[in-house]
Amino acid sequence: MKLARYTYRGATTIGAIANERVVPLAMLDPIAPTTIREVLAAGPALIERLAGKLVGATGGVPLAEVRLEAPIPDPQKYLAIGMNYHDHAEEAARAGVAVPKDQLWFNKQVTCITGPYDPIYKPRVSEKMDYEAELGVAIGKRCRYVSIKEAPSVVGGYFVANDVTARDWQFKSPTFTLGKSFDSHGPIGPWITTVDEIADPHALQMSLSVNGEPRQSASTGGMIYNIWQQIHELSQVMTLEPGDLIATGTCANVGIALGKFLQPGDVVRVEIEQLGYIENTVAEERV
Repeated sequence: MKLARYTYRGATTIGAIANERVVPLAMLDPIAPTTIREVLAAGPALIERLAGKLVGATGGVPLAEVRLEAPIPDPQKYLAIGMNYHDHAEEAARAGVAVPKDQLWFNKQVTCITGPYDPIYKPRVSEKMDYEAELGVAIGKRCRYVSIKEAPSVVGGYFVANDVTARDWQFKSPTFTLGKSFDSHGPIGPWITTVDEIADPHALQMSLSVNGEPRQSASTGGMIYNIWQQIHELSQVMTLEPGDLIATGTCANVGIALGKFLQPGDVVRVEIEQLGYIENTVAEERV
């Protein structure tokens, strides 16, 4: 099931996508949760029940008439892994950047999160704004010390992400957090696709274009550390909560490697098969 958060006629709610329409969850079940975080926390039984009611459901709103919002705007954590694709690590090494020997994690502060089609703002304090196409993972179950074998059972769903990065700020500090956390630099969406729809998250084609020009293209099978290894690693340190977000790394041909940074007016589109796409226009910072 594709769980969306959307605004229609001034009201924001959550629903499920079916036949190019958005059906409010309250229409499927009057006592359904009111946030996608709560739906994921309720577990597979609720998702299966709602999916059953969605089959043949009538009503709802045409998808073209709603504004899709960030599906989970308020996670407790948004964690991201660096240099996690073989081809990206190779291009970094060619540029003289040290490739980590272990999983390299950083925070994207949750205030960076924005919608799948909202503007992303070029900071007035950065001249090196970059893109990174990534497969996103939404945790569905509170967990700690998760084994690699158990890890698939704690995933609630998947989404498309762009780990927008201010490279000059990223490299100012031993940690990447500042360069990864500018407001609006976390577009996600267009919805959360629940795990029952994705047979293998490591066999999805991912691509990114800028103004229609192809920049990145890879299979999610190109990860160095797969999703289960990532969850295992993180859960050794911290409790993962329903709705926590994980960005699983990007592939080669980021802007810094090509010498092509984002500028106001650029349109960045990230697409992952079976999950949909997000598309964001770069704008001048408003403040």
